[in-house]
Amino acid sequence: MKRADPAIVITCFSGHGHTRRLAQAVADGAAPARLVNVEEITGEDWTALDAADAILFGTPTYMGSSAAGFEAFLEAAASRWEDQLWADKIAGGFTVGTYPAGDKLSTLIRLAVYAAQMGMIWVGPTGIGPPVKPENPGINSDGSNLGLTATSSRDKGQLIDPGDLETARQFGARIATVTRRWRG
Repeated sequence: MKRADPAIVITCFSGHGHTRRLAQAVADGAAPARLVNVEEITGEDWTALDAADAILFGTPTYMGSSAAGFEAFLEAAASRWEDQLWADKIAGGFTVGTYPAGDKLSTLIRLAVYAAQMGMIWVGPTGIGPPVKPENPGINSDGSNLGLTATSSRDKGQLIDPGDLETARQFGARIATVTRRWRG
């Protein structure tokens, strides 16, 4: 008998729409997935998070760290630590910044440490693009393996470049695959 799809919840804070656009691409890859705007979190969202098989964390990188709006969510969610409500859930993270380096790694480290403290199982992306695989243009253009990173598009009409959106979809698909495997 085929098991139901895993419950994947994608949390995000998006100051200017970039992180929300990236979160939607991750959700498209992980489908079905629930998107939660941490600025408008409801009791129903908390229930979905506690019941989830996987939780992803998405925040812009501002001045080398996760956004204050996302930090407020992490502090509120820490109430689940004592009872280990999120232990053994799959976790992953993503961030977007203005510059290709943009100190985004420090944000991913913050998210990975948080997940480890919550007893979660961290999963990073596996997409490999140029120069190692020139046949995959635009994939993982920042070369990040700890989590998904993207750079704000210079075209403010699209917010995130197509290669970063495809990398996000691939990351979402990986999370869904790993979560199914972890659930057995």
